[in-house]
Amino acid sequence: MLSRLKAGIERRFPYREVTSEADLKAGLRVMVEDGLASQAMATLTTGPFLVAFALSVGANNVAVGLLAALPFLTQFFQLPAVLLVETVRRRRAICIVGEALSRASLFVMVAAAFVSRSDLAVGLLVGGLFLHTGFGAFAGCSWNSWMRDFVPGNRLGAFFAKRLLMAGALSALLSFSGGALVDVWPRLVTLDTRFAYVVLIVIGFAFGMVGVVRLNKLPEPSMDPASRASLTSRLRRPLSDPNFRRLIAFLGTWNFAVNLAAPFFTVFMLTALHLDMITIMTMSVVSLVPNVLLSQLWGRTIDRFSNKAVLAICGPMFILAIFTWTFIMFPEKHRYSMHLLVAAHFLMGIATAGVTLAAGNIGLKLAPKGEATAYLAVLSLVNALAAGAAPIIGGLCADFFAQRELALVVEWLSPQASGVVPILIVRHWGFYFVLASLIGLFSLTRLRHVREEGEASERAVLSELILDARRSVNNLSTVNGLLALTAFPVVFLRRKRRNLEDAARAYLIPKVEP
Repeated sequence: MLSRLKAGIERRFPYREVTSEADLKAGLRVMVEDGLASQAMATLTTGPFLVAFALSVGANNVAVGLLAALPFLTQFFQLPAVLLVETVRRRRAICIVGEALSRASLFVMVAAAFVSRSDLAVGLLVGGLFLHTGFGAFAGCSWNSWMRDFVPGNRLGAFFAKRLLMAGALSALLSFSGGALVDVWPRLVTLDTRFAYVVLIVIGFAFGMVGVVRLNKLPEPSMDPASRASLTSRLRRPLSDPNFRRLIAFLGTWNFAVNLAAPFFTVFMLTALHLDMITIMTMSVVSLVPNVLLSQLWGRTIDRFSNKAVLAICGPMFILAIFTWTFIMFPEKHRYSMHLLVAAHFLMGIATAGVTLAAGNIGLKLAPKGEATAYLAVLSLVNALAAGAAPIIGGLCADFFAQRELALVVEWLSPQASGVVPILIVRHWGFYFVLASLIGLFSLTRLRHVREEGEASERAVLSELILDARRSVNNLSTVNGLLALTAFPVVFLRRKRRNLEDAARAYLIPKVEP
């Protein structure tokens, strides 16, 4: 029975090798189309919209934390997926079936809007998201291995940067449109606002199915000969690889830090700052704009230098952005709260573009060819455990931190007068932001121990970026003040400029066309 099923899958989904540059370009176009469809679905069905939908049906902080954790915890479905990929050896078939089931599961979440009991509604949301992300993780295992063999290694950074650029632009448009729909919904129809989120989910489903159809057009190179090793031994290999183990330690702690705070950004804006959805989605766009504009720059930098160097630059920026959230309420909302909120989102947008590309690519790059399925599955599982545990811990501790406050103050006493100047006041959600920042800083110390072929130093990358920026402004502007402003860091580094340029050239990775 199993052999007959396998034969049927092989006939329906034959290998399609990439035999020419034209085949590769056509396949990359399909990947972009699928990426746009998937991004549209994710924008409308997850993130701030999902959190707001959950709050509208009566979800508490624990439920919000669980919803944030599920996309990561369901990554454990990659374990049986590894075995299925190695048995069936048709990654396109597994990916398409898994993605189709994942999209269909969105309608379980839709059902939450049609029940009156809040506990049942939250249960439907959790169950629907569990199926949606579980089937998606099952498909993602085959997708990772498929892309490892399809996209040439020297094009990973530039290609995924272009894909991220276009997906970010589409996400910005849909974020604005979705936020506007939610805010004007009470004035358009008499139905409860929760049904506005139903409309968004149904539209997201339609986008998702377009992506599934396009995936069938993507070539699938044949897999390397099957390994005779057992699943356990294959999954043990990445953990016995010292360098890959160091990468796992870095990405695991990094994902824990980020997901301790990030899932509660929307809750913080809705409940503490009392912002409406259009404002919250505007903040998302504030992050998306620098993300979109800089994604190709970071992609070229990755291909030219290394993933590790970009992580070493963007990681601290991202941690600084998280720490900025601590001062948005100091201790209450103040006149600079919105300014800091915009600054935090903008800085996160700059950093996320580089972190997303580099963190994804470095795993693909360090996974040995022919063993990518097991290596990337182990990496995903560790990341999932860390990222899934963080919001659950955060949700469980939300009420505890709500009753606590930590204040660092400077007090002046004299016979004539006295005063207290607050340096840092942390309460409720602020504890998450501070803890996440500290764990993130620890994570960056783990990054230094990872070795990547052709890696460049952060100093070499920064010097090259400064020189590129200065050349761009010189070509585009004749305003003396602007030219002087951009020249300042170069003047400051003038004595070391020649050495830095030599270092940058020494670290360049030569491009080899496939």
